[in-house]
Formats: sequence, C-alpha cells, structure tokens
Amino acid sequence: MKKIILIILGSISLGLAILGVFLPLLPTTPLLLLSAALYARSSEKLYNWLLNHPVFGEYIRNFREDKAIPLNIKIIAISTLWLFMLYSIFFIVNKKWYLQVLLAGIALGVSIYILSFKTKQKK
Repeated sequence: MKKIILIILGSISLGLAILGVFLPLLPTTPLLLLSAALYARSSEKLYNWLLNHPVFGEYIRNFREDKAIPLNIKIIAISTLWLFMLYSIFFIVNKKWYLQVLLAGIALGVSIYILSFKTKQKK
C-alpha cells in the first residue's frame, strides 16, 4: 500500500512539475526532485525512467550533481516569470495596488531564489 501511495504522490509531483514548465510560479526542478525521491522509494522502473528521460532527467542530474541550474534555464525561468507577472500586475489586477505589490514581491523573491543557485557551466 505504501508503494502505491508513493507512486501516486510521485506522479502528482511530476504532473505539477510539467505544469511548472508553463506556469512560472510552480517550481519545476524541486517538483522533479520530489518525484525522483518518491519514485526511488517505490519503483525502480519509474525512477530509472525519470532519470533517463531526455528532458526531465537533465534537470535532476544537473541539480543532484552540481546543485546548479544552467544559464539558459535561469534566463527562461526569470524572463517567463516576469513576463507573466508584469502582465498580471498591469492588466489582471489593475488598480489594486496591494495585489500589484504582492505579485511584484513574489516575482522578486522567486527571482532571487533562482539566482541564488550556482550557474552550471557548459563542459
């Protein structure tokens, strides 16, 4: 039963990580790491599949081995984050200054968090 629950939680985490590729406030890499950890404890087959996945495997390996994020991923993440946040600030929550300040603060915090990781150098 424990194994099934861990697989379900790992799959939910993986689904959220995939959404995080498109939604800037969902952190892709931490959710992928959580999926890998849950799969490692429940299914060797799913764990190996995730580590060897052509897209997601690289995220996990980069972070596990180097605690680093490639420069192009940092640029894409921060650019996308600010693009959606500025759109939200000026067009969605227009004239609600407290929500605009909150969104700007969230964007700033997430940007600082992303930038706090080392930049993975190309080999």
